[in-house]
Amino acid sequence: MKKISYLVCVLSVLLVGCSAPPFRPDQISTPPLHFAVPQIEPIILTNGIRVYLKEDHELPLIQLTVMAPGGAIDDPAEKVGLASLLAKSLRTAGTASRSADQVDIDLEQLAADFSVSADTYALTLDLSLLTTDLASGLNLLQEVLRTPAFEVKRLELARKQTLEAIRRQNDHPQAIASRALLQAIYGDHPLGRTPTEATVTAISREDLLAAYQKSFSPEKLWIAVSGDFDRKQLLAGLEARFGSWPAQQPVPRILPPLVGGSAGVVIHGQKDLPQSVVMLGQVGIDKGTPDQHAVRVMNFILGGGGFNSRMMKEIREERGLAYSVYSHFQVGRLLPGPFIAQCETKSSTTIEALKLMLAAMETIREQPVRAEELHIAKESLNNSFVFSFANPHEVVTQAMRLDFYDYPDDYLESYRDKVEALSLADIQQAARDHLQPERLSIVLIGNEQGFEAPLATLGFPLERLVTP
Repeated sequence: MKKISYLVCVLSVLLVGCSAPPFRPDQISTPPLHFAVPQIEPIILTNGIRVYLKEDHELPLIQLTVMAPGGAIDDPAEKVGLASLLAKSLRTAGTASRSADQVDIDLEQLAADFSVSADTYALTLDLSLLTTDLASGLNLLQEVLRTPAFEVKRLELARKQTLEAIRRQNDHPQAIASRALLQAIYGDHPLGRTPTEATVTAISREDLLAAYQKSFSPEKLWIAVSGDFDRKQLLAGLEARFGSWPAQQPVPRILPPLVGGSAGVVIHGQKDLPQSVVMLGQVGIDKGTPDQHAVRVMNFILGGGGFNSRMMKEIREERGLAYSVYSHFQVGRLLPGPFIAQCETKSSTTIEALKLMLAAMETIREQPVRAEELHIAKESLNNSFVFSFANPHEVVTQAMRLDFYDYPDDYLESYRDKVEALSLADIQQAARDHLQPERLSIVLIGNEQGFEAPLATLGFPLERLVTP
């Protein structure tokens, strides 16, 4: 009887539950989400070095990033590749107190990760190590920054590695297309130049020393630190190692003005391949472009939004002409970066794919985008913006980079609101202002004999690219 009574009670409860109205997810009440951009306070050491700190004690690790002005933009025309060789040598060619081999041994014993890189406008040093090894890591970083040795043997090794990479660069059709496109867009400007065997061979040790002295002095250095450190002790350690380094008189940075490229041209490089690289572009925007947010949203709809973009839907999903197709505005930090669109397709559909890319650009210029497209673009860009603050070191280095390149103080805080405020008309106007199909430089790398139509049918002047 007790068992029967128990079963009756259980069944009663279940029946009451089943008689309740069905559960609906949209009836859940949640508080509104709130996101605030993390604030990082810049600190200036006694000799002018700018420091950005963000403590994070979750793991016993510390990451440091150092930035200094320099990069490929400063390479002389006859010595293109100087900044890249300087970065390699800072990492691998020793210091006044440690041989190159000893630096490698010390880093291995510390289990530290240390790299130096050069981009268009800056030289960047990244060091990651255990909290317990911070003092040793700072000692090494101080030596690399203040007393690099540029050992001849290691310098020549770095040069040989660079030359070998240059000799192999034509193995990759995309690399050929990229170099040709930048040259066409920017002409004889540092943004359009790439290293050659002659320019890298011409670089001397004295050139490296001169480039180092131009880029590295306290008033030019920016340091971001994140991880498991004590703020007071870290600042004291930085002062102890760098405070005696005398600052120099600031010198304004003068950038070479842009020069005209080969606008409105088709450049073909013959390669006996089953598929073609299709790449097109023109001068784009920089950080000071007033409508850069509208440009970002417009490009998301055009070709930057993955499977949400028009180019991907038209060229891949509907016609199956390419595995991937995209467009991208590289926002120039100091000078306008390029707008680039690219796909790879089989030889027999090269002209068709190119014409579809051009048609997509023309359509977004001439017809307003749909409200649904604008909504998806805004939502995607603003959501991805929030996730860019997930990593503590990304947070602190982002704050440093924005100040390094003199972005507006409210750039991050106002980003989402500016994106959200954009209208359909704003997007169309951005397309009209920043996409000029008739001024594009078009690069095709592939087997012309396999193209479905002559290149002359494109209506652009034709240039031939010599490719081995």
